[in-house]
Amino acid sequence: MLVAKYYHNNDIRLEQLPTPKIGPGEILVRVRASGICGTDVMEWYRIKKAPRILGHEIAGEIIESKSDKYRLGERVFVSHHVPCNDCKYCREDNQTACDTLHQGNYDPGGYSEFVRVPKINVDYGVYVLPDQMSYAEGAMIEPLACGVRGLGLIDIRARHTVLILGCGVSGILNIQLAKLTGARVVATDINEYRLNKAKEFGADEVRRGDQDLNIKADRVIVCTGAYAAVEQAFKCIDKKGIILFFAIPNRDIAIPIPDFWRNELTVTSSYGAAPADLAAALALIANQTINVKDTITQTLPLSQIQAAFKIVAKAKESLKVVLEP
Repeated sequence: MLVAKYYHNNDIRLEQLPTPKIGPGEILVRVRASGICGTDVMEWYRIKKAPRILGHEIAGEIIESKSDKYRLGERVFVSHHVPCNDCKYCREDNQTACDTLHQGNYDPGGYSEFVRVPKINVDYGVYVLPDQMSYAEGAMIEPLACGVRGLGLIDIRARHTVLILGCGVSGILNIQLAKLTGARVVATDINEYRLNKAKEFGADEVRRGDQDLNIKADRVIVCTGAYAAVEQAFKCIDKKGIILFFAIPNRDIAIPIPDFWRNELTVTSSYGAAPADLAAALALIANQTINVKDTITQTLPLSQIQAAFKIVAKAKESLKVVLEP
């Protein structure tokens, strides 16, 4: 089977590997859509484990099953990370801190023609797609679920002003989710294309991120790795406000301690998604409550993954790039 092995952002090699063999309780999925996550082009983060086959946002068709739960031909989304549901983190509903979740994956990765889904992922991380949902939309379940979990941590209320820094696909999804709460949403970026997209997807107001915003927000969601956004978040957060780091810069951040203390600020982060978040995201897409279809701006074959990575890394006129192996 064809796979794409990551060495660094400008060196992704197409290779042939044997199609994985499945064991008891496992399934084999033909990958029909595989989204490129913004974290996949964070070279400082990914290169530590290179070379490897990345890709963790997939939807596809079951072509072999040794599980009683799923049958041949079913169209599914498959979660790459699943919790054990038994450790102290899972028992306290903190599944994204579970060691099992951080260690597991499917084999060999989403940038391949087929993936073997281990039994634990079959048990806790496979979701059948409704007929009306395309494979590409199914691949968006994981990124939307991350947003669902993040917003669940920061208690957005209808009277709040929510500032979203960065209008890539994560920002766009967070805009749509924040609007569901009835909050007023202000979005920023330095890219005019993405500012226009933010308005298109429901932001009440858009502003250039490289200008003085002169705003006090109840909640700030950082959806860009640019360090300037970190500084902007602390300038714009109101008293008793919450800053959510949905995306992170590649270095430690500086917290203005007097303001942090005197204004009783909260700074938190969000990583990944739990099974409940994935189920919620699937429902939001299936019911067309959240529009993910129009966030997919480019679709390319797996053989063009190097070009696809360049589109994502340049972050110009694109939101979500999906590969179709």
